Amino acid sequence: MLALEHITKRYPGVTALDSVDLALAPGRVHGLVGENGAGKSTLLRVLAGAAAPDEGRILLDGTPMRFRTPRHALEAGITVIYQELTLIPELGADANLFLGMEPGRRGLLDRAGMRRAAAETLARLGLELPDPGVPVRSLSVAKQQLVELGRALVREARVIALDEPTATLTPAEVAHLFAQVRALRDAGSAIVFVSHRLDEIRAIVDDLTVLRDGQAVWTGRADAVDDAAIIRLMVGRDVEYLRQPAGRPPDPEPLLVVDGLTRVPTFRDVCFTLHAGEIVALAGLVGAGRTEVARCLSGADRPSAGRVTLDGRDYTPTSPRAAVARGVVYLPEDRKRHGLVLGLRVRENVTLPVLERWTRGGVVRREAERLAALDATTRIQLRPPDIERATRTLSGGNQQKVVLARALLADARVLIADEPTRGVDVGAKAEIHRRIRLLADEGRAVLLISSELPEVLALADRIVVMREGRVTGTLTADAATPEAIMTLAVAA
Repeated sequence: MLALEHITKRYPGVTALDSVDLALAPGRVHGLVGENGAGKSTLLRVLAGAAAPDEGRILLDGTPMRFRTPRHALEAGITVIYQELTLIPELGADANLFLGMEPGRRGLLDRAGMRRAAAETLARLGLELPDPGVPVRSLSVAKQQLVELGRALVREARVIALDEPTATLTPAEVAHLFAQVRALRDAGSAIVFVSHRLDEIRAIVDDLTVLRDGQAVWTGRADAVDDAAIIRLMVGRDVEYLRQPAGRPPDPEPLLVVDGLTRVPTFRDVCFTLHAGEIVALAGLVGAGRTEVARCLSGADRPSAGRVTLDGRDYTPTSPRAAVARGVVYLPEDRKRHGLVLGLRVRENVTLPVLERWTRGGVVRREAERLAALDATTRIQLRPPDIERATRTLSGGNQQKVVLARALLADARVLIADEPTRGVDVGAKAEIHRRIRLLADEGRAVLLISSELPEVLALADRIVVMREGRVTGTLTADAATPEAIMTLAVAA
């Protein structure tokens, strides 16, 4: 029904898709799996008309198509349902179903007809709403997912792509969703199903494509390959990394103890220890709950249950400032939104969390502040070493160094580094790796969150793997391999 041939998509500095082929047949569910960054989301964006390929072509029933906008793809019968739902919260299910194709007469909206049609469509999906006009924000995530599927029915979609549709659903809700997907498949639709969960792949998928580093490395019937082979295909490249040797052994007694930490519904009963002089990695796939754990430890969120101790004393920060006061500093995943004030100078960003050190009577002693910022940025080798420069003008790697300099100045005893090298070049990445290792060698404890297996293997002394909000295993550096980590991250 639909064929993507030799699809290539490049962004500055990276090839997201490299000559990828994907063939979708009517009445079949085609699974799409791969590591974080393998190209799955980019391929869906091309399919949806949200990104134009640089090379390759799309054939619908053998006819070449060019989707200039998502509307063009919708009109061709292609619907993509993203993990982050695209419903308008304040509108009802009826208005969301017919958004962009509202029924009307003589320029007037046919509200009654829209509600009747919405009720009939949702009933086909097993969703009975007393009033389809109630804002969808009042519905559960599972019901909102069915509303998204209802959009595909209303548009008579021939191709339906679902991106991690079960990430926040209960087992009963997953079973109901799968029943609806099978019904759509049996009605002749071609379904694309993206998931990290191999048990779900087994339950719903007929055909399978494995992406790795922007390339389709295997395509065939899903029952022709076992779980271990899928994992090998996902991580099968030669993993190139330079192990950063530890300069000192970790302290025998743990500095941070996490016992039963829970924040419903994102993660439950997370337990691990962190020693001074040690780097512990939280590994897992997107949605595993790693960042949510970090946010609780940094005071950005409050846990639902569990106990954390720092140096033998209870540790329950009520804010990031309170965490910094106890020596716990968080380097957030999104440095531009949560890690830096881009309009401020480098100096101001570096000193911001501890500005009171150089403040007397409400007045900042600028020279003392400047010298402290200069010392911190010199230690992390900021280039150029201009602390009066606007932070927004720095490269991604140097912006990340500014965040690291802030951690140094805050005298972090525990550094939580969430995706510390995302979006930085190879040279900056190597420098950041060295700096993180030096921080541990200086006697600090580092909790590393990274989606890059080479980075985890290069830095971590121990690796705690999470899946679906729970810890599935812990590996020592000696026992860790890409296959071992991915098995814990995806296997049921």
